[in-house]
Formats: sequence, structure tokens, C-alpha cells
Amino acid sequence: MEERDGGNDDTFKDEISDEKGDDGITVENASVVRNDPVQDGTSPPKVDSPIESLHEKVQKQIIKEGYGKEPSKLSTCFLHYRAWVKSTLHKFEDTWQEQHPTELVLGKEKKQMAGLAIGVASMKSGEKALLHVGWEYGYGEEGSFSFPNVPPMADLLYEVELIGFDEVKEGKARIDMTVEERIEAADRRKKEGNALFSEEKLQEAMQQYEMAIAYMGDDFMFQLFGKYRDMALAVKNPCHLNMAHCLIKLKQYDEAIAQCTIVLSEDENNVKALFRRGKARAALGQTDSARDDLQKARKFAPDDKAVVRELKLLAEHEKEVYQKQKELYKGLFGPRPEPPEPKTSSKNFLVIFFAWFFSLFSRIFKRSGHKSD
Repeated sequence: MEERDGGNDDTFKDEISDEKGDDGITVENASVVRNDPVQDGTSPPKVDSPIESLHEKVQKQIIKEGYGKEPSKLSTCFLHYRAWVKSTLHKFEDTWQEQHPTELVLGKEKKQMAGLAIGVASMKSGEKALLHVGWEYGYGEEGSFSFPNVPPMADLLYEVELIGFDEVKEGKARIDMTVEERIEAADRRKKEGNALFSEEKLQEAMQQYEMAIAYMGDDFMFQLFGKYRDMALAVKNPCHLNMAHCLIKLKQYDEAIAQCTIVLSEDENNVKALFRRGKARAALGQTDSARDDLQKARKFAPDDKAVVRELKLLAEHEKEVYQKQKELYKGLFGPRPEPPEPKTSSKNFLVIFFAWFFSLFSRIFKRSGHKSD
């Protein structure tokens, strides 16, 4: 099902509203398409950009340009990466697969992350790069035989995306923050994401939301109860919903569904999560699941015009599909067309020719007989 356009949005509270001047939900505006190179993640990406030497043992090739400035020493960086042994292309780590960004405090990284840290320090927010790291700045002469499993003296390849960073003077990592500090940091990122969204900078907005969510990781949420858990969810869930909003605009429907499902695992009756998941499922042609989500959203928000409109569009789409199928089946199983009238065959032509010849011969014979008398 095609994307339906709606009003733009410049109203930001805890969540991105879906319609200007309305805290309800409605269909989103036109989309912006991602332009990242398509990679499957099983092997290192093929990169044609020039190799930049950052250090004697660390080189970088840019896959996607970032924006803003580079992080300074003691900045807390949030990143995704995949790592391979260069000689065998054995992949030994993938934070994208784990769906949790990694936190790296520049200048306080582990010894085996030294080469990665040098690369990250040269990157800008949103930048994606391929790093070539010598074994001296990786897992060293001995390697690692636990997790991750890296052989001795192994040069490494990293595909890295710097989501963003916080410049805190003391370089405080999340684990050293109080609950209030983590929630405050996440809320600040969420607000920055909303500001970027209002400028239609969807990729940058999503990076801010992802950083906010990184402060609210599963290990952190598992320890929270009562008012602190409520405070954290009041920041975390809107970030997931805002991510889903951006992903729908970018036509990344599967990822949007995943973000909504995270919210629904905490709040099964969340109307915005149901609406946006239903909308994404409809776009993928998952009409039954989409209808279930939208009908449940309507149950909890019976007067919401956007939900009613989306259900109506879904019904119209199903009717249109039914009519097309009906026409198709009619052509397959309907009455056979009348056969065309037969053309004059060669046999009929011969009959006509001999009749004409016999008639001509008869006239000539009669004339000859008439003259002999």
C-alpha cells in the first residue's frame, strides 16, 4: 500500500505530534530517502573513497559523510560497529545485530579498542567509515580466545557509525551517572532530536533519539522501579515513537514496526504505537495485522480522526485489490471468446476456379457448334 501524506508537524512536546496544531495522530508528510550504500553486514563493505592515514597503524575510508565537529578527548561517544579479522574476514562482533549502541569514552577506552578510538576521534556525528587497524592497536600479540575470538597478531577491519557524542568535561560514562543524570541526558537528546525533526533533518534526528535510548538501556531499565521507572519510560517511549515516525517517513517500515513493538511491550494500549505500527504494516501490505492494530487504536481513541481515516483508507485499498482480483479471475474463468469467421480456404478457391473454367468452356463450345451449322 502506498504512503499517504498528511500535514507537516512543528509541535513538539514529549513526542512528535503527527499533525500541526494537533496532539492527536495523523498520517505523516512526504518522505526523505536514505542514501547509505546497501550492505548485508556479513562481510566488510566495499569502499571506493580515498584512504586517510590517521596513525601509523590506523587508516580510514569514509562511507558516509557526517556533520558538525569531531569529538574531543573524554567525550562520551555512542557508536555502532562491525568488526572482522582482516586476513580471514571472520566477523567477531556486530552491535547492529545486538541493536544496542556501544559507549566509548575517548581517552578511557580499553587497550584492545585503541585503534577504534583513534578512528572514532576523527569522525563527525552521523559519519560512517571503514577503519583499517593494525594488530598492535587491536587485540595485540596474544589475541583473544574468549569473547570475542580473535587470533594472535590479527589486523582488523571496523565498519563504524558514530551516532553522536556528549562532551562532558570529566568524561563520565553512563555507568557512573546517577539515575537522574541519565534521564536528564536522555531527555536533552530527545529535545535535540525534536528540533532536528522540525527542520526535516530526519537522519540527524534519529541519531539523537538513538543516543537518548542508549542512556535507557535494558540493564538500566531492569534496575528501576516505581517513580524512577515511570520517569525513564516517559523519556524512552517517546524516543521510540519518534524514531518510528521518522522511519515511516523514510519508508523503513520494518524498522518502524520494531520501534513501535518495543513501546507496546511496555504499554500494550499505547495509541500512537498502535497507529504507527498499523500504518507501517499497511504500507507493507500486511492488511490483517494493520487492521488489528488500527481497530485496537480506535477502541482507545474512538474520536481520533486520523485512526478513522487510516481504517477507511485500508478498507478502500482492500476493495480496490478485490476488484482487481475479480477482473483477473473473470478473464481466467469467464466465457471463451467467439472464434473468428473462417477465411476462404484453398479448397474453396479451387471449386470456384473450376466452376468458372467450366462455364467459360461451355460458352466457347456453344459458339463453335453454332458456326458449324
